[in-house]
Amino acid sequence: MKKSFELGLVLGRFQTFHKGHEFIIDKAVEICDSVCVLVGSSQESGTLKNPFSYETRERILKTIYGEKIKVFPLPDIGVGNNSAWGEYVLKNVKERFNRFPDLLVSGKEQRRVSWFDGLTETEIAELYVPKILDVSATKMREYFINDEREKWESLTNKKLWNEYENLRQEVLKSKDNSFTSSI
Repeated sequence: MKKSFELGLVLGRFQTFHKGHEFIIDKAVEICDSVCVLVGSSQESGTLKNPFSYETRERILKTIYGEKIKVFPLPDIGVGNNSAWGEYVLKNVKERFNRFPDLLVSGKEQRRVSWFDGLTETEIAELYVPKILDVSATKMREYFINDEREKWESLTNKKLWNEYENLRQEVLKSKDNSFTSSI
């Protein structure tokens, strides 16, 4: 059955993945024939803000979604959240799918408002998914640091529960490194 949109785009760092992220991707899968998930700051790992490598984040996404989504790295380019960033995001999607996305699915964050300002060659609908849980990746990393497995599990897909100790060790190795080159 044909869905409302051909190609949906979800973008995130997923440091660490939680049910809020899952809710956004689920919406994209529900209404888009194909879903592109770009993993931002893909060049970053081993830091407090970005403990997980791109490969770890890709594995997490594939564990939950399998072939329902296409996952790609998106390294930072140092321009911040503006139309230059939006053009870079779209260029990456077009290189991989030979077309622009029809829909951006995201949480409503002010920094995304200007991403596609001034674009004339394409119209991209935007779906802002409401925040349904009081959760953040920062809070999820704190659960790893404080070994609060039950709290982490309550906000994480069951398919990831057996990864807890491996993911926790990555966060613990990274917690004292506050350096980041991502914006």
